Amino acid sequence: MTATAAPDPGADQLERPGKGWFSEPTVPVGPRFTTALVAAQLFFFIALLGPAIVGIAVKVNTIVPEAGRTEAVAVVAAFGAAAAFLANVVFGRLSDRTTSRWGRRRPWIVGGTVVMTLAFAVMALGTDVATVTAGWFLAQAGANAALAPFVATLADQVPQLQRGTVAAVIGMAQNVGIYGGTLVAQFFQGNLLLMFVGPALLAVIAMAVYAVVLPDQVLPAKPPRMGLREWARTFWVSPRKHPDFALAWWSRFLITLATFMFTTFRLFYMEDRIGLDAGSAVAAVSTGVLIYTVVLLVVAPLAGWVSDRTGRRKALVAGSTLVFAVGTAMLTQASDVSHFYLVEAVLGLAYGIYVGVDLALVVDVLPDPDDSGKDLGVFNMANALPQTLAPALGGALLAVGSATGQNYDLLLWVAVAASVVGALVVLPIRSVR
Repeated sequence: MTATAAPDPGADQLERPGKGWFSEPTVPVGPRFTTALVAAQLFFFIALLGPAIVGIAVKVNTIVPEAGRTEAVAVVAAFGAAAAFLANVVFGRLSDRTTSRWGRRRPWIVGGTVVMTLAFAVMALGTDVATVTAGWFLAQAGANAALAPFVATLADQVPQLQRGTVAAVIGMAQNVGIYGGTLVAQFFQGNLLLMFVGPALLAVIAMAVYAVVLPDQVLPAKPPRMGLREWARTFWVSPRKHPDFALAWWSRFLITLATFMFTTFRLFYMEDRIGLDAGSAVAAVSTGVLIYTVVLLVVAPLAGWVSDRTGRRKALVAGSTLVFAVGTAMLTQASDVSHFYLVEAVLGLAYGIYVGVDLALVVDVLPDPDDSGKDLGVFNMANALPQTLAPALGGALLAVGSATGQNYDLLLWVAVAASVVGALVVLPIRSVR
């Protein structure tokens, strides 16, 4: 089986007169496409999430006194998440409207990854919080300029009956990328330029290979010019007209908020609550992510296969989010590294099911194939907004009743509540079983 071909201006893709140019894909994608997609996702997330999970904290530790490090990390993370919020939607819309002869998605996929790489060099060489913050803002802008059209290719190319399986392998690659990023941070914490820039150079190559393999859609005509009102609507999908999309959005928002409320401060949790020194904390986080990733890799493909075979996605998404809440609650009782590793296994089980199914559910409820980049950009606001809010909210919660900012119990219980609500809002979705 081969991947879908790029549409010709006179081809059958123009089958929805008065509504748009492109229809839902129906031809299954083949192994060449899937392999390039997974490799691009893997190297991209090694490059992006290594700095996000460990690298920023390591960098801040080299330039900020201990008393101000949590506030500095919160500032850097918040500005980066704000850039992600804006860039994902804007560049998703721009990729929908791109008339390049190289296709709608290719120029942004490669160009955004190059910008991300250059920004990482700025972060690695920065000597103050302002420079690191500016570098992370630019890195997130470039990363999301690539990521929005990259994710849109799933809606462009993959038919519904394959989405669970393909979404699962994408999620697996992303989470292997997380572990790869923590390994890079662990082994190269003494060489920040190599930690930040080395993996990003590999990501540029992998994204370029995917751009070559991708049978990218080419717009047959230039879209109408957009005014300010239309651009403002880029950031909006009506929950009244598309309630299922809105419910999926809120579910992702809440589970992402719960995740980042802990992971933003995980390195400091290992030092403050478990009692590890800085080097041991980085090593423990790396091992924990390995356990999490191994469990996820076992579970995710099975969850994606089950969702494709049964056509049921809601119960898997809701159930996995509830298990995630249980794992987060267990962190309040962790007293040593072994207990932390057990929690990572539970979270890996939960998130393995989640990543195996959730993206397929999201693509199933997208309002319009012509605007998949824009709509996925709006959806990814549910990823970016919590990343903006979580550092500030988490920092505030940690400070409640604690002069040293170590109220981890309050932080974690709020994350548990967010996860439970995130599970419940999936259930009313009607267009997906």
